[in-house]
Amino acid sequence: MSKSADFLTMQEFAKAAKDRLSVETWDYLIGGAYTETTLKRNRQSLDNLAFRPRVLNDVEHVDASTELFGHKLRLPVIMAPIGSVQDFVDGGGAVPTRAAARFGCYHMLSSVCKPFLEGVAEAVDYPKIYQLYVRGDAAWVDDHIDRAIAAGYVAFCFTVDLDYYSKRERDIAKRYLSTSRKTQAVGEEWQKRFSWADIKRIRAKYDIPLIIKGIATAEDAKICVEHGIDAVYVSNHGGRQLDHGRGGAEVLPEIVKAVNGRAKIIFDGGIMRGADLVKAMILGADCVGIGRLQGLAAGAAGEDGLVRMLELLEEETIAALGMLGVERWQQLDASYLHAAPETAPPHVLSAFPLLDEGY
Repeated sequence: MSKSADFLTMQEFAKAAKDRLSVETWDYLIGGAYTETTLKRNRQSLDNLAFRPRVLNDVEHVDASTELFGHKLRLPVIMAPIGSVQDFVDGGGAVPTRAAARFGCYHMLSSVCKPFLEGVAEAVDYPKIYQLYVRGDAAWVDDHIDRAIAAGYVAFCFTVDLDYYSKRERDIAKRYLSTSRKTQAVGEEWQKRFSWADIKRIRAKYDIPLIIKGIATAEDAKICVEHGIDAVYVSNHGGRQLDHGRGGAEVLPEIVKAVNGRAKIIFDGGIMRGADLVKAMILGADCVGIGRLQGLAAGAAGEDGLVRMLELLEEETIAALGMLGVERWQQLDASYLHAAPETAPPHVLSAFPLLDEGY
């Protein structure tokens, strides 16, 4: 499958990516840490939520757009930072940023993703976000913030759940290192030293919206808002860092309560379908990040594949909203969700059940 228009369902991206990518790159993309328990719980926490639809409402004109950091987004989606995009798509980080511009959402660039900060900024004149792994002292960090501001990035994100790099045993079994991992160990001690005191210093010096990615408890969410953070990014790194963590959708409500409207909430962790996006928004997210789904689409068909994936995600989202009986995000509340057992064992691709049947 090469033409993006040929993709009619989300699962077709997974099938095409697996056929196209090497086994090493495929396992890097879908794998998690150690036993992959956190990864599975991400999916489980979404599947354990059922919808409670309302009917006989006028849903002719569903609008799934939103606004974040002063820009209207066609869908409340950020294509999350992936450090080794260059391993499975020519053009690296410039590809998702161009796709985001074509569709109308954000791309958050990883600091270890080629062609790096300025190269991606030059790819397209469209709002984008920069994410940093700390690999140097305060002057090194400030240099990246200054460069991001100069290059026109609309927000700056620190990922804070990578003080120690987990064992991704799918990769280790094949003695495989992604391009980003080959450089990650350089300056690792600076990430381990990075603390709330650094955040306080940076917040006092810079006006750019700041995001903290890797928040998994109400306690840390409260500290974020006390430090003037603009967006709390709820994430367990897609289950690729701390093993035996809670599923993202289980964590989200306590963080929403702790933040209490004082900052935006971004959420990632197993989002593969429009229904997943809708569940996250009902739970209190303002926007969701998509990582593996982004990787599958890029691996399957590059930039055009990413745009097509976002179109299908929008179709699924609008259909879910309409069938729930609402036209706007603001009409949703907790009454639209109910706890329910999952119907199949959770795993990284369990949102695509037809893959098991060969489709």
